[in-house]
Amino acid sequence: MSLETLTAAIRDIPDFPKPGIMFKDISPILQDGALFAEVIDIIGARYENLQIDSIVVIDARGFIFGSALAYKLGCGISLVRKQGKLPWKTHSVSYDLEYGSAAVEIHIDAVSAGDRVLIVDDLLATGGTAKAGADLIEKIGARIIALEFVIELSSLNGRDKLDGYTVNSLIEVSD
Repeated sequence: MSLETLTAAIRDIPDFPKPGIMFKDISPILQDGALFAEVIDIIGARYENLQIDSIVVIDARGFIFGSALAYKLGCGISLVRKQGKLPWKTHSVSYDLEYGSAAVEIHIDAVSAGDRVLIVDDLLATGGTAKAGADLIEKIGARIIALEFVIELSSLNGRDKLDGYTVNSLIEVSD
């Protein structure tokens, strides 16, 4: 797989979910079994020797990539969800994102202090959601090995909010 093939598979949807937003739709990647497998293999190779205890996946498309990576790496996943979606005791963090504000939560026993955690989502935009996920993991006392994204919208400078963390993305696009 080339980065050009991966980039070409991402569908741009203008004005979604709000006017002025260019939504990056990863559905075509998921619909192509070989392309999806290649994405998971490339990302998985980065972490196969790093002894990841848990992959923390961010609601909702991070669930897809993180689940496949957890299977590949032989570890479990823990969910970071929008506020009110988890059924048990949670830690919560509020944050700003590119088109509003929100809060995310994680179960209080999702990871343990000292665990080696990989945070996974499909897209890094302004960094608000990823930073909130990292804040939740830090609150628990687990160690963040890296944050991994399939797509990074480099023009939004989300990486700046994640200063001090290892941040990886397969492809960078400017809008």
